[in-house]
Amino acid sequence: MSYVQGFLIPVPRKNKEAYREMAELSGTVFKEYGALRIVECWGDSVPDGKVTDFKRAVKAQDDEAVVFSWIEWPDKATCDAAAQRMESDPRWKEMPEMPFDGMRMIWAGFEPIFES
Repeated sequence: MSYVQGFLIPVPRKNKEAYREMAELSGTVFKEYGALRIVECWGDSVPDGKVTDFKRAVKAQDDEAVVFSWIEWPDKATCDAAAQRMESDPRWKEMPEMPFDGMRMIWAGFEPIFES
């Protein structure tokens, strides 16, 4: 069964193109590691909630957009193997500086239970 890594990332609006470029570069590497699909979505309609919301989850500032993204893997084993490869792959050290505050990025792995 497939496996999904999901991400929420606060990104300064002025860094939209830098983020897109970083996503394209890293996406190429993830594909080599076995990723089936990588989706990066720039927040377009991210409403404020009454209790919690996407912005509060990552402590987004007024000048930041929330990026919602995911990587689809064939299975958890492939995802885990990719994480191991990242640790020793020199390409990650050669990537441009992250155009966002990685300390506020939220990520997690998910096992799909329904798909239509």
